[in-house]
Amino acid sequence: MYQTKNDLPEKTRRAVAAILDARLADSVDLMQQAKQAHWNVRGASFIALHKLFDEIADAAAEYADLVAERAVALAAIAHGTVQAAAKESRLPAYPRDIADARAHLEALASALAAYAAGVRHAIEETDRLGDKATADVFTEIARGADKYLWLVEAHLG
Repeated sequence: MYQTKNDLPEKTRRAVAAILDARLADSVDLMQQAKQAHWNVRGASFIALHKLFDEIADAAAEYADLVAERAVALAAIAHGTVQAAAKESRLPAYPRDIADARAHLEALASALAAYAAGVRHAIEETDRLGDKATADVFTEIARGADKYLWLVEAHLG
């Protein structure tokens, strides 16, 4: 960790940084899964889903940025490479060979649900560690993830 005048104890900052790193991996993975759906979706609702999936990818990129910047603010190093995400992400693997709209919706709904669950756990853990600012960052992300899960599931009927 870097030297900082941040008043959170180093032990707390290290523990929170590990949580942030795990959620950063999930954020990068979610972004790429949404892009996979965006690029490959086919069907009658193509344009609506193409736009929705791109919006989700953009939101996930924003979540990754929030998480990474919080880690660096705590004097840690953010590990946001695709290689790190592939190794550390807890999201379910995205099916490689789907094009059907419903299959993309199901896969992305599963990813969003797992992502939101991980973020909610991060809220509890960072709050327990005494870092309410990081818990607040995760609370903001949870609201967005829940919204996108709702939008995706609305297409499933």
